[in-house]
Parts: sequence; C-alpha cells; structure tokens
Amino acid sequence: MIKSMTGYGLATKDFANAKYTVEIKSLNSKFLELSLKIPKAFSDKEFVLRNDCSKQIERGKVNISISVEYAETTFKTSSINQDLLKHYYTQLKASADKLGDTGSNLLQMALNFPEVVQYTSDEGTEDEWKTVYQTFGEALINFQNFRQDEGDVLKQDLVLRISNILEGMALVSEQEPFRIPAIRERLNHFLEDAVGTENVDKNRFEQELIYYIDKLDITEEKIRLKSHLDYFLEALKDKDANGKKLGFISQEIGREINTMGSKANDAKMQQIVVGMKEELEKIKEQLLNVL
Repeated sequence: MIKSMTGYGLATKDFANAKYTVEIKSLNSKFLELSLKIPKAFSDKEFVLRNDCSKQIERGKVNISISVEYAETTFKTSSINQDLLKHYYTQLKASADKLGDTGSNLLQMALNFPEVVQYTSDEGTEDEWKTVYQTFGEALINFQNFRQDEGDVLKQDLVLRISNILEGMALVSEQEPFRIPAIRERLNHFLEDAVGTENVDKNRFEQELIYYIDKLDITEEKIRLKSHLDYFLEALKDKDANGKKLGFISQEIGREINTMGSKANDAKMQQIVVGMKEELEKIKEQLLNVL
C-alpha cells in the first residue's frame, strides 16, 4: 500500500455566524516542510496542529490555510487596517486602470482581502477552537484519501514498469543461447585472421574460451534481479511500504541490470537491457512522489 506525496484536502464548517475553512495542499519533498497559515485568534494552538501534521502527513512540502469568514450580522468588534487597505486598493486601481475597467467596486474588493478587517478579540473561544479543529480533522481525512487515490494510480504504473522489466528478462533469456556461439565464432575468426588457421592451438583456444565465457555468464545477475523485482512487488503490498524503501530496492535492481549490460557482449541483448533501464528510470521518477 503506497500513498502519493501530492495531496489536496478541503473542509468547511459553519458555526456562530462564521464560516471556518481549512485547505491542505502538498507536493513531494524528502522531509516534512510545513507552511501553516492560521488566524491570530488561534495562534496558541499552532503547536497542536503541527504535531498532528508530523504524525499523519509524515513527508511532503505542505501548505495549510485556516481561515474564518464572519457573517455581516456578527457583533464581534473589529477595526480596519488602513495601511493594508490602502495598499490593496492602490494595487487594484492600478490594475483596473491598465485594463480600462471603470465599473469594479475596488473598495469592497480591498476590504475582503486577508487581514484588512481585524477583530479586536485576540483569543478565540473554546467552542470556536473546537470547530476549527474538527474542520481541520475533516480536511486531513480528505487530504489522506486524495493521497491514497493518487497512490493507487502510482502503484498501477509501477507494477506495469516491473512487468516490462520482467518481459525484458525473458527476452534476454531467449537471446542468451545465441550469444556464446556468436562469441566463439567471432574470436575464432579473429585468431585465424591474425595468426593463420594452422597456427591456432585448438585446445588452448577452448580453454581460454571457457574462461572468457565464464566471465560473461549472467546467471547470477538474472537470479538476483528476479529476486529484487519480486521483492519490489511485495513491498508495494506491504502495509508499511514507503518511497524510501522502494527507492533502495530500485537501486539494487539497477545494479543487476547494469551488470547484465556490461556482460552482454551482444548487440541484441544490449538493446533489450537499454529498454529495461528506461523502465527503471520511469520507476525512479515515480518514486520521487511516493510517500
């Protein structure tokens, strides 16, 4: 079971003339890089949220935004940040003038920007925090479900790539019986052209050929490669499977494929090995986004 590090979760909840919204986005990263935007009224709860994220999200470049929109009927005292309002209004007016737009209500738009309207109460009530935390929990569930769905798609692609490498192994095995006779014939022609047929010591030639061919044998590489590929597929099913573990296995797969290529000494077999390497590179690219 694998999850993608790419995820998205959104949840909203209405309570006491206010709308609470939590949005979670993530991209791939080696570690947990958390950016948390939270209303000032709940700034003292930031540690609680960060602790939950480190336990449940684990890894990824994560952006979490928590916002509260109060209804017009709310009686919570507030003030307007005049400097920030002027800044937003100036930016909007410049854009409107550039586009020739004269009908927009720029002041109303500027008032709706974050932190322009500031509420004088610096602390949220316990009921308000409970609502925020429940909304955060729902957004986190949606976020994890998104990651799982993306992980299922990644898993299907990884299984396909492993199957393609296994097919490449089968083609290598089919080509292997033709390799040794071709090497024997090539070396024999080389000796005959170099020293003449009558000067070739056939017994010595056979001894050297056996030694040379033994160095080119790829039986052990095929056995180890098959073992690594099977282990990779099992790791995909493992409850504790993760991108780092799969990355380590893919490195071992690469070593065996590279050794097979270096020992191939056969054009067709090397072409097959190149195809296997291409599939492995696609696997490594996908693993960068696996949790």
